[in-house]
Amino acid sequence: MPDSAGISRSVTGAASEGTSMNMSLGAISARITSMILAASVALAPVGVQAAAKDKASLPIVRDAEIEALVADYARPLLKAAGLSRSGIEIVLVNSDAFNAFVSGRRIYINTGAITATQTPNQLIGILAHEIGHLAGGHQQRLREQLERSQTIAVVAGLLGAGIAAAGAAAGGGSAVGAGAGLMMGGGGIAQRNLLGYQRGEEATADRSALTYLEATGQSGRGLVETFEILDRGNLFARSSGGNYTSSHPMPRDRIAALQRLAQESRFYGRTDSPELAMRHDLARAKIVAYNDGAGAVRRMFARDPRSLAAYYGDAIGTYLAGSPASALAKVDALIKAQPSNAFFYELRGDILVEAGRSQEAAAAYTKAARLDKTGSGILKAEIGQALVTSGDPAKMEEAIRLIREGLSSDPDNSVAYRFLAMAYGRIGEVGRAELATAEGYWHGGAFRQAKIFAIRAQQKLQPGTPPWRAAQDIIQTEIR
Repeated sequence: MPDSAGISRSVTGAASEGTSMNMSLGAISARITSMILAASVALAPVGVQAAAKDKASLPIVRDAEIEALVADYARPLLKAAGLSRSGIEIVLVNSDAFNAFVSGRRIYINTGAITATQTPNQLIGILAHEIGHLAGGHQQRLREQLERSQTIAVVAGLLGAGIAAAGAAAGGGSAVGAGAGLMMGGGGIAQRNLLGYQRGEEATADRSALTYLEATGQSGRGLVETFEILDRGNLFARSSGGNYTSSHPMPRDRIAALQRLAQESRFYGRTDSPELAMRHDLARAKIVAYNDGAGAVRRMFARDPRSLAAYYGDAIGTYLAGSPASALAKVDALIKAQPSNAFFYELRGDILVEAGRSQEAAAAYTKAARLDKTGSGILKAEIGQALVTSGDPAKMEEAIRLIREGLSSDPDNSVAYRFLAMAYGRIGEVGRAELATAEGYWHGGAFRQAKIFAIRAQQKLQPGTPPWRAAQDIIQTEIR
C-alpha cells in the first residue's frame, strides 16, 4: 500500500486539472484493486494460483515407479471420499520444496514432499488432507471467498479515495489521512476474512483426512508427525509461496487438536508394512539420485547404508556419472536381490540405451513391462523408444507400434511422442512426424506450439485421412 503522503500528492495533482480528477481516482481505485487482488492471491492456496497457469509451466515429472506408488497410496483414500470414479489425476511436480495442492480434478505432489516424508504413512496423511479439500469443494468456495474479500477491499478503497479527494480539494490534511486509513483498513478486513475462511477449511480438511484414514484402517499419526516436523523447522512462518505451509496455515492449537483426534482412532498405533516402507525408500532414493546425485543418496541413508534403497540410489548415481559398466554391475546385483522388481529392469534398460546397446535395452524394458502389475504405458513405450535409438530403419515400424501401444494407455507421455516423431522421420513420413510433435506439445499443455506443428503436418498429409483429421482437431480446438 502507498503511504498517505503519496495518496495526497496524487489526488492534489488531479484536482488542479478539473476533469482529470475522475481519471486519477480511477487510477487510484485500479491500483488499490490490483494490490488487494495480489494480496488475496498470495494468501490463497497454491492450487488456486496453479489453476490459472498453463500445465506446461510446471516442471512435471513422469516416472512409472513413483506414479504407481503414489496411486497405491491415494486409491483407498479416494474410494473412502467417494471420488474413486471422479477421474482424479495425480501429477508429480519436480521440485524439492515440500508442497502438495489441488487444482481442478488434479492433485499435485512435489517430489520434495516424497523425499521429506520418512514413512509412507506421513505422505498418505498429506494426501488424505488434500483429498479432503477436493471432496469438500474448497477450491471453488475459496474462489467465491476471494471475490467477496476483493469486493470489501475495493469498496473500502473507493470510499477512502473519495474522502481523500474531497479533503485534498478542501485543503484538509486530516481528511486525506482518514481516506488513506480507510483504504488500508479495507484491505485488512479483507485479509482477516480470508484468513479466517482458510483456517476453517483447513480444520475441515484435517477432520476429513482422519475420517478417510479411519475408513481405510490407517493411522493419522503420519499426518500429525509431518505437521510437527514442519512446525519445528519453522516452515510455517515463511511467506514464500513455494512451500506447503505458505498455503496451509498451521497454528499450534490446530496441531494439538489434530493430535487429539488422531489418538482417538483404534488404528493410531498401526505401522506401515515393511514392503511398503521399502517401496517408499526406493522412490526417495530415485528422486534424490536423479536430482542431486549419489552423494545426496549416501547422506539420506547414512543410518542404513547397506539398504536396498541406498544401493538403488548408488546405481542410479553411477549411471548418471557416466560409468555404464559399473552401473550395470550394480543394477544386476539389485535384480538378483529382487528378481521381480520391474523398475530395476527399467533402470537396466536406461543404462543400456546410454551405452548404445539398444536391442538389449529393448529386452530389459520388455521384461520390466511384463513384471509391472499396473500396465504402465511409460514402460510399454520405452521398448519402442529403445528401438528408435538404434537408428535402424528396419526397426522403426515395430518401434512405432510399441510406442503407440504405450500411448494408448498413457496419452500424456510427451517423451514418447518425441521418439514417435523420430521414428516417423527415419522412414520418411515427415507429415506423421510433425503430427506426433504436435500431439506431444498438445498433451504437454503447449497448445500454441501444437497448433503450429499441426498446420505443418496437414500440409504434408493426405486430406481426409485419419492423421489429417487428427491435425485438424488440434488446429480447430479453441484455446482457453
